[in-house]
Amino acid sequence: MTTPPLFLAALATLAAAAHPSCSPGPDPSGKCQRLASTHSATCVDLHLRTCADAAYNQTSFPTPLEHRSWEAVESSPEYMLLGILHFLLEGQCNPDLRLLGCSVLVPRCEGGHTRRPCRHVCEALREACQPAFDAIDMAWPYFLDCARYFTPEEEGCYDPLEQLRGELDGDEALPSGLPPTFIRFAHHSYAQMARVLKRTAARCSQVAKTYSIGRSFEGKDLLVIEFSSRPGQHELMEPEVKLIGNIHGNEVAGREMLIYLAQYLCSEYLLGNPRIQRLLNTTRIHLLPSMNPDGYEVAAAEGAGYNGWTSGRQNAQNLDLNRNFPDLTSEYYRLASTRGVRTDHIPISQYYWWGKVAPETKAIMKWIQSIPFVLSASLHGGDLVVSYPFDFSKHPQEEKMFSPTPDDKMFKLLARAYADVHPMMMDRSENRCGGNFLKQGSIINGADWYSFTGGMSDFNYLHTNCFEITVELGCVKFPPEEALYGLWQHNKEPLLNFLEMVHRGIKGVVTDKFGKPVKNARILVKGIRHDVTTAPDGDYWRLLPPGSHIVIAQAPGYSKVMKRVTIPLRMKRAGRVDFILQPLGTGPKNFLPGPSRTLPWSQDPQGEAAQPDFEPPRARRQPASGSKPWWWSYFTSLSPYKPRWLLKYY
Repeated sequence: MTTPPLFLAALATLAAAAHPSCSPGPDPSGKCQRLASTHSATCVDLHLRTCADAAYNQTSFPTPLEHRSWEAVESSPEYMLLGILHFLLEGQCNPDLRLLGCSVLVPRCEGGHTRRPCRHVCEALREACQPAFDAIDMAWPYFLDCARYFTPEEEGCYDPLEQLRGELDGDEALPSGLPPTFIRFAHHSYAQMARVLKRTAARCSQVAKTYSIGRSFEGKDLLVIEFSSRPGQHELMEPEVKLIGNIHGNEVAGREMLIYLAQYLCSEYLLGNPRIQRLLNTTRIHLLPSMNPDGYEVAAAEGAGYNGWTSGRQNAQNLDLNRNFPDLTSEYYRLASTRGVRTDHIPISQYYWWGKVAPETKAIMKWIQSIPFVLSASLHGGDLVVSYPFDFSKHPQEEKMFSPTPDDKMFKLLARAYADVHPMMMDRSENRCGGNFLKQGSIINGADWYSFTGGMSDFNYLHTNCFEITVELGCVKFPPEEALYGLWQHNKEPLLNFLEMVHRGIKGVVTDKFGKPVKNARILVKGIRHDVTTAPDGDYWRLLPPGSHIVIAQAPGYSKVMKRVTIPLRMKRAGRVDFILQPLGTGPKNFLPGPSRTLPWSQDPQGEAAQPDFEPPRARRQPASGSKPWWWSYFTSLSPYKPRWLLKYY
């Protein structure tokens, strides 16, 4: 395996000052044998670079690991591990794990007494981060043993992550005399954005909450604010819609529009706006203002008006997040040439995981697998147009080629729902920003504009039930603050109109004859070679254009059921179409074959597909007998002490 340069550089820096710290020698587990301390605690200033951002500034010796000096700490494999976990885990659980490890490696000291970190913090982090360790065949570090080195709350522990959360939990007082409905039309730093979202969720706690879908490479929460009549829960037949901004760090208008939209939805709901109350009571809305907070920091450091076309575009790993998703479109074109083969819910190839996958990308993929999203929009900057899939040309050598999905009519309706109520997109001047798209009504097929692979919109459509469009909000990627209010006025109605589009088409529940929900049942529409599947509660949503459609529901072990539905031209609420499936007899099962030769999902005895795993294949592969994981040589080459406690199999 190729050695990551940044990883080696970090490891070399940490090991440069390494000195033997074990006496008389390592024990069989690889840990150092040290005598138990009998000295009272004497607080000394903390000056370890790896722990410089801890929530305290003094520690004491000896430590819980029986280190008796700074030299012993800095030369230990435990300290070396904390310095490179960032790279080993590809940004996952960072900086949480590092701060948790610091709380043990250099304990908090106050007034001549050491304080132990809270056990519940350790347990929660282990539950969240264990899969990341499994993915690289690494055991959970012994010094993060929650029972041994951490203590219950009732014994007076402290939260070692309090500093991390403290940056976000503090509130900013609004200027005096301004109502709580006031929206500050300005750029928001990461901490300001988090505070606004959390303050908004607190004001509208009955219909809103914030949650994180993961962390960026540099450890920032990918913070979502959700609006629903029952926040945190999927309700039967309530459609789920998401809006994502700032996938490119220097394209900031979408980030601000979603921050403003969150505040607007909360305020208008409280003021009794019937449109907003109806929307929030019938829809579950998820807003992710910044998918790339690390890139934003790079762009914001240059500032509005000075930002270059690409500064901050990528994430901290220098990856373009909108080129980092699995290329399922190529596989779609291959499958589409074979009659009778499914071309929806295409699995992720194992080869994808061999490349560099950003933690932000992984977080999005897990998110859309955990929630049955129906509709989505990704907000960008650099032009003024709405594009829709496919983004990758059906002839790879063609940089610009119209490449429609089977749902092209519906995608055009979704794109027009945004563009047709956007005053600047409807401006008839060809000299304006986006004027070259005027003849197409300010909408365009993505591949017909320019072709690229690895995009988020194509992935949503081909791997899940979700239809996603891309909105380019303007030609200036990092607009000055004085332009933000005008941008909000131009995009407020398009955003609301687009959210309401999730209620177009049909919805319903698929059950068996006993009323039991049938999950993962397929909903087919004749003439449209793209199926959607039912959620765990048996409910489904199928976005469809007006007209007559023949809809079929089927699932393994059941007879298929067919219904004809007609969707009126001006119908703005999804029609209810339920299906009751009867068990199959002993006759042949007449189902369309799927791409089972490449599908990694397993089937349970009832024929229900198991959920796919988004972790790389290596997470499920045990090393061959006697072999060591790829990272083992890094430790053994730079330190005389072999940390066998990191090995899962030996």
